[in-house]
Amino acid sequence: MPGWLIAVLAVLVLLLVYIFGTYNSLVSLRNRVKDQWSQIDVQLKRRFDLIPNLVNTVKGYAKHESETLENVIKARNTYSTAVTPNEKMEANNVLTNAISKLFALAESYPDLKANTNFLELQNELQDTENKIAMARQFYNDTVLTYNNKIEMIPSNIVAKLFKFTKETFFEAKDAERENVKVEF
Repeated sequence: MPGWLIAVLAVLVLLLVYIFGTYNSLVSLRNRVKDQWSQIDVQLKRRFDLIPNLVNTVKGYAKHESETLENVIKARNTYSTAVTPNEKMEANNVLTNAISKLFALAESYPDLKANTNFLELQNELQDTENKIAMARQFYNDTVLTYNNKIEMIPSNIVAKLFKFTKETFFEAKDAERENVKVEF
């Protein structure tokens, strides 16, 4: 076998090894992005499940504040019908805003602020919010790694060849960036 043929075959084998390795790396990163999104989803579901208990506790003290309570329930229902990650992100932002208003409302009711059940729910919700923040951070870090791999040379060639697409970061909306003054 001629030397040039061996060299060509060696280059082709190396190229195939690179393509397979890059493809598998991209698949792994894409799956990690999906996994990290599911971690956010788990925490959002936990928050979602806490909300009815919180609303029922507040209802007993703030009967005439039905608009705020209805907005929380409406935001919760919107989240439950969201399908795509982008829809869930948007619904989450609305729900976060509604919950902030609910806690601000609670400030007007000293008996509610002292209620043990409300305090426990508030603490659980705060713990969940912290977990959501950490899950968002891990998700965004994973998306960054994945998107970099898709855009950087030479892996971008394999990404385009196999139609890998960029993922969206989980970003805070303008309303979430504002300081919320809630004192308990």
